[in-house]
Amino acid sequence: MKPIISPSLLSANFLHLDKEIEMINESEADWLHMDVMDGVFVPNISFGFPILNAVGKVCKKPMDVHFMIVHPENYIQQTADSGAAIMNVHYEACIHLHRTLQAIRSAGMKAGVTLDPSTPVNVLEDIIGDIDIVQLMSVNPGFGGQKFIESTIKKVERLRQLINRENSKALIEVDGGVQADTAPRLVKAGVNILVSGSYVFKASDPKATIHSLKELETL
Repeated sequence: MKPIISPSLLSANFLHLDKEIEMINESEADWLHMDVMDGVFVPNISFGFPILNAVGKVCKKPMDVHFMIVHPENYIQQTADSGAAIMNVHYEACIHLHRTLQAIRSAGMKAGVTLDPSTPVNVLEDIIGDIDIVQLMSVNPGFGGQKFIESTIKKVERLRQLINRENSKALIEVDGGVQADTAPRLVKAGVNILVSGSYVFKASDPKATIHSLKELETL
């Protein structure tokens, strides 16, 4: 199977966002990754619902919305109303994670959980059956263009073992430092979804770059 490619809008040219969305629509990208940051949970502020709502009207690919904020559970219905297909929340930000995942699914979206680099995969052992997507951060969250954390490869392997052992249908997504060197190794380790920002949007030919990622073979 081919991996799902979800280019990260955080690395796009926001002065020409219409052109960037047009490129995504015409490319082999499967989803569009949207990073919402609040300056509290992570040390950066990105964009919010004005961008989500605007992009949702013109993007032909499912929006994969990643919330790096405190209390993401307060914005579930608003996220669904923007047209998002996936809502991804941080394990570290959700006190009542099971309730939050149920609410996301009830709103008609796929429910994702993100783990920071220092959070072990075994924290999901009792809830893996209720998760549609587990996203592993392979950089510290908050900024694009960071160096890939090499220990992520073994973390993917441990997560794949957990998913298989519990007969979960959860997909594995990795966000951060995904490029020509890391993407094949991630896919070989068991990743289903590749999030790539700078590598795609800063490329001389973003569509060709997306195609090269799409050509990788998943397990």
